[in-house]
Amino acid sequence: MFSNRKNSKIKLWAAAVWLIVWQFASTSIGQEILLVSPVAVIERLFELVRTAGFWQSLGGSFLRILAGFLLGTAGGTVLAAGAAAVRRIDELLEPLVQTVKAVPVASFIILVLIWVSPENLSVIISFLMVFPVIYTNVRDGIRSMDPRLAEMAEVFEIPVLLRVRYIYASQVLPFFRAGCSLALGLCWKSGIAAEVIGLPENTIGENLYNAKIYLNTPDLFAWTLVIVAVSVLFEKVFLKLIDLAAKRTGRMGWKK
Repeated sequence: MFSNRKNSKIKLWAAAVWLIVWQFASTSIGQEILLVSPVAVIERLFELVRTAGFWQSLGGSFLRILAGFLLGTAGGTVLAAGAAAVRRIDELLEPLVQTVKAVPVASFIILVLIWVSPENLSVIISFLMVFPVIYTNVRDGIRSMDPRLAEMAEVFEIPVLLRVRYIYASQVLPFFRAGCSLALGLCWKSGIAAEVIGLPENTIGENLYNAKIYLNTPDLFAWTLVIVAVSVLFEKVFLKLIDLAAKRTGRMGWKK
């Protein structure tokens, strides 16, 4: 159902070239406080991985951002279904969705920090970044469905649950997947930014802030590398689950 888009994958030779450029630039500057070398970053990363604090920070950030992503995905999907079915719901939510899309993340972080504790800030911010993306994609996916499928379901008296699972889900999944692919990157970026400002304890954002304060460039790059790696891994796993669900739905039929 979904293409692999092999051409979009990062090639090893291209990554190697940029690592060489990075190493050359770091050596030319000669000041690791300005630009640390990739070798020093990897060494520091291995040192961090062996500490309990690293895993506490990684787990704290991951759980908060995951909670925000799941809440945004669930809320966006449910409300998108309502908006696609009832025009008034769509009209009511449209100003809210457009506002969330337009307001800068930094503004949301500062505003939300007035109302909630720093520990929950990244959850709310991740939710706000994910919700409009999922809502818009799922709503548009439902609207783009072939109306003849719904008519067929009525004619053959297919039960509602089976319609949702084998007709609506299969048609909307490509839109949902595209929304998740975009939202996953946004929620990680915004969630970590919220942590850097809110400074909840035992989070990646707190470590990034401390690295900046103490001009600890190796730590700054090492934690940034962790963010990129975890974000990419989480996206691949989640999208793989969606692909498996799509294949399973496509293989299975229904019985009256």
